[in-house]
Amino acid sequence: MKKLVSFLLAALMLFSLAACTTDTPAESKAPESKAPDAAGSTAPEGGDSAEQGVVYGIYKAGDQTWFIDEGAAAQAAVEARGDKFIFVDAKMSPEEYLKAIDNAIANKAKGIVTCIPDQTMSQAVIDKCNEANLPIVAADDALQDGDGKKLAPWVGINAYVIGQANGDWLANYAKENDLVNDPECGLLIMTMDTVSSCVPRAEGEYDNFTAGCPDFDTARIFKADYDGTTDKGNTAANAVFTAHPEIKKWLVTGANEEGCIGAVRALESMGLDGDACVVGLGAYMAKDEWNDKGADGTCMKASAYFSSDSVGAGSVEVLYDIIDGKTPEMETAVDAVVVTPETYKEVMGKAAD
Repeated sequence: MKKLVSFLLAALMLFSLAACTTDTPAESKAPESKAPDAAGSTAPEGGDSAEQGVVYGIYKAGDQTWFIDEGAAAQAAVEARGDKFIFVDAKMSPEEYLKAIDNAIANKAKGIVTCIPDQTMSQAVIDKCNEANLPIVAADDALQDGDGKKLAPWVGINAYVIGQANGDWLANYAKENDLVNDPECGLLIMTMDTVSSCVPRAEGEYDNFTAGCPDFDTARIFKADYDGTTDKGNTAANAVFTAHPEIKKWLVTGANEEGCIGAVRALESMGLDGDACVVGLGAYMAKDEWNDKGADGTCMKASAYFSSDSVGAGSVEVLYDIIDGKTPEMETAVDAVVVTPETYKEVMGKAAD
């Protein structure tokens, strides 16, 4: 009996020793995916893969159609490089905007593309990014000093030229409809005088309209300043329309699409839309008017179309040039073409949907 017990104890000791010398299985883990390089290829097995970085897109009004579309184009361009894109809506708030810049720095972003809500903050933003060695590219509204000198590369629309196109179109409309010498016809230009990229738009509109219609009484040309939103555009336009009841036939253009749509709504609410002609700037809201109401259902008669995709993707391309050690141009401008209910689908393609 003692021999049997001894044998069993010895066997148990041998089993325990074997268990202690067997490797414990490692926790299973999915293999890490390799980020594509700039050409979209993937690093070969066994080679070094590029570490995925993060690019921030910080936009002053991220709920507006223009910035939503621009951000989507920027995201696609960043992801094509194998990196991650973080879209931030600064909600027109300087505090929210600076918080987003700080977050990008804290998270060691590869770079930033941005439209700043207040250009007087430009130097402070540049100082933050320079201290963190973080490249930044301005989209739409420039990062600039008090003299208008650009502090970072900028990608946006060819503002004065686009304003000229709107002015030409309205001048032709006024002549074709015998409005030049009509005392009941007035021109309203919606302005954003505190935004450097918007000032040349209004200047181009005024210059080319008056050049095309030299006999139009400049006393019947009015301006209304707003902040770029539809609501404030509506309020500003409504104030001018109310103050000038002698004007029954309004021609309107502006600094962006939202302001022009605000004017459209104001004209409708006052029953003045039947004889009005509004020319937008962007066409991303005009196309909704035409899709929903048709050519005769709205006083939005035309709009200068330029691609938010071009600005969004273009700003990212400039940013990666900096990241790759290149020296990009300080200004990259996108041109436009005026579209109407008859031409917008052909010109805008999928963007007209």
